[in-house]
Amino acid sequence: MALTPSSAIRNNTILCCIAFWASIASPSAAEDIEPGGKLLLTRGISSVDGTGGGGIVPWALITGNETDRGIGATAHLTSVMLPDFDVVSYGAGIGLRDRLEMSYSHQTLDTGSTGPKLGLPDGYTFSQNVLAAKVRIAGDAVYGQDTWLPQIAIGAIYKKADHGDLLAALGAEDDDGVEFYVSATKLLLAQSLLLGATLRYTEANQNGLLGFGGTSDASIYPEVSVGYLLSKRLIIGGEYRAKPDNLTFAQEDAWMDLFAAYAINDAMTMSAAYADLGSIATFDDQRGLYLSLQVGF
Repeated sequence: MALTPSSAIRNNTILCCIAFWASIASPSAAEDIEPGGKLLLTRGISSVDGTGGGGIVPWALITGNETDRGIGATAHLTSVMLPDFDVVSYGAGIGLRDRLEMSYSHQTLDTGSTGPKLGLPDGYTFSQNVLAAKVRIAGDAVYGQDTWLPQIAIGAIYKKADHGDLLAALGAEDDDGVEFYVSATKLLLAQSLLLGATLRYTEANQNGLLGFGGTSDASIYPEVSVGYLLSKRLIIGGEYRAKPDNLTFAQEDAWMDLFAAYAINDAMTMSAAYADLGSIATFDDQRGLYLSLQVGF
């Protein structure tokens, strides 16, 4: 059953945002490792694809609180409220020995009252299922403080969108596709700084919700993340993600956000962001509130 946002969800997410900002304090520095697990926030935020990282960019960090001798897991619910669309993502991931990550996510793009303007029924919803895997191949973001080598991971993401006939009519070649990426993440504890860079091989249209391929072949696109740790529980930063532009009927732009993520406790992290998703399906200036709740162990 597809999950679509409603006025109740909008109200609840706005209340969550208010609670989020009310709960933020600015205590001590960010160098203490929590007993029995990872440094807070180093499992990453669950991205819209379900991978551990930022909201729109994967990091080389592995999801879950596990160390190299354990198993961890996370689950997330994310809502992006835009002027003409609503995006919802929910899913779960598992981390094995801080080395291997596997995740599932379901995403929806609700056209709401914009649907009839596109020749679609009111409230028409595009959706897709996402399966992802990531493996850390080098470095350690926390314990590699004496070297400039970042933590490096490679990943693959399989996406399967619905409404294949409609996507073909819109100009997409396929309703499913596989993305490959390599991510490098460097955590500079002395400077309270997190730096991340990703190269993604993809031909996904609007992250795959509008199919795959079209006017050009798959190519490599850069993505970057920068975060500053105000405390061991709070990080602020920004992300940029370049994207393909394959559909002739509509321009597709890069995604950007400014975010804050707060670790309420070892198990729960809340994230809020101002997201700029550019033009979606001929509707420009799709900017709005991004809210995400992640729970895990």
